[in-house]
Amino acid sequence: MQAIAVVGTKKSGKTTTIENLTRELTKRGFKVACIKHINENFAFDTSGKDTWRYRQAGASTIIATGQNQTVTIQKTNPTLTALLEKCRGNDVVFIEGFKKTVAQNPAIPKIAVTKNQTEAQNAIENYNPIIAFSGPYNTTTLNPNIPYANAQTNPEKLANLIEKKLKANK
Repeated sequence: MQAIAVVGTKKSGKTTTIENLTRELTKRGFKVACIKHINENFAFDTSGKDTWRYRQAGASTIIATGQNQTVTIQKTNPTLTALLEKCRGNDVVFIEGFKKTVAQNPAIPKIAVTKNQTEAQNAIENYNPIIAFSGPYNTTTLNPNIPYANAQTNPEKLANLIEKKLKANK
C-alpha cells in the first residue's frame, strides 16, 4: 500500500485532485482509500437523530449500517499511522490534511496543489518529497525536476505518474 499526501492551501483544489485521481485509478482497477483530516469541530451525525442521541448519551463507539454502507463513529483522536492501518488492503491511500505530520516524512510522497508561484515555492521549502505538482499554477518552469500535471484538466496524466509509482513499488 502506498500513502500519498495531497497538500496545498485552502481552496487550492486538493479535494478535487483526490476525487479525480480516485475516479481515474479505480477505473484502472486500483483499490483506493482516502483519509481526510478536518480541523473544525464537526459531527457526522445530525442533531436529534438516533446516532447523535447515542453519542450525546455517552457511547464511545456508534455503528450505523444500512444498505451497502456502514459508518463507525468513535470518540477518539487516532494517529495517522492508526488511520493508515485501517486502510490495509488498498493499493493507494490519499491523505488530505495532517500537514505537519506529513511535511518532512520521506515515506509519504506528496502531490502539491498550487494556485500561484508563491504557493509552489512554499511547497518546495516545506514538503519533502514532492512527486508532482498539480493545480492551476503550472510549475514547469519553476522546477523542471518535479513533474506538473493538472488533475482538474488532465487527471489521466497525474494518474499515470501515480500508477508508475505504484507499479515500481510492487
